[in-house]
Amino acid sequence: MSRFTDQNYLTQSQYKDSSNLNARLAIHKRFSTNPYGWFNWVFDELAALPADANILELGCGSGELWKECASRIPAGWALTLTDLSGGMLDSAWCNLIVTGRGFKFENVDAQSIPYANKTFDAVIANHMLYHVPSRRKALTEIGRVLKDDGVLFATTVGETHLYEMYEWISRVSGGKQSMFTLQFTLENGKEQLQEFFPRVELSRYPDNLRVAEVDMVMAYIRSMGSMKDLLEEEMRKLERDLTEAIEKNGEIFISKDSGLFKALK
Repeated sequence: MSRFTDQNYLTQSQYKDSSNLNARLAIHKRFSTNPYGWFNWVFDELAALPADANILELGCGSGELWKECASRIPAGWALTLTDLSGGMLDSAWCNLIVTGRGFKFENVDAQSIPYANKTFDAVIANHMLYHVPSRRKALTEIGRVLKDDGVLFATTVGETHLYEMYEWISRVSGGKQSMFTLQFTLENGKEQLQEFFPRVELSRYPDNLRVAEVDMVMAYIRSMGSMKDLLEEEMRKLERDLTEAIEKNGEIFISKDSGLFKALK
């Protein structure tokens, strides 16, 4: 089983707590070229929901979406944040308790959602459907708990996301580490969603990275489960190469490709 869908690995290692996720979020916050911000952009889509919307988030992680946009959350929204990892739920609670907003936190597997039919106006799956062992089960469950006019907001990345980073890794590892293959991307996600939702729209977020600190790139790479097999000497070689690139060019350019599917029931 791939590490990307191994629930034991995800909950006990990669997302045991928020440290790996935080390392990846940090570089995007610091060096993204789009000043508007990913979470603001996602929230713009949510803002069209009713003032009294009942919303379920699957795989809420550390709750960064709600932390960043706390002032924009309508007072009438009912928010249930769920994650398969208890450690991530703890991080979300710590991040959000200070907002003064009302959140319900639950440990939930997206393949078996413990809520009644037609409960929610919206379900959010933010960069998480590619971690689900059976997306068919998850999408069936999402459709079940959505109201008749409900909507799924599912974000993911494209096949060339962080392409340059993987090129460097492939070079120093002699090709043994290369671009990972996700099973739910901007390229193939629409077809998967259309089996369950009659109307699916895709929006892409325009952004890239221009990174001026090698340490943040290395922290990002070390946080990735797919990089655990890199030898330490390969990591040191990669660090030297990136340092030389920054000294020469003043920055490292890394392309990004992220976006959002809006699937209407």
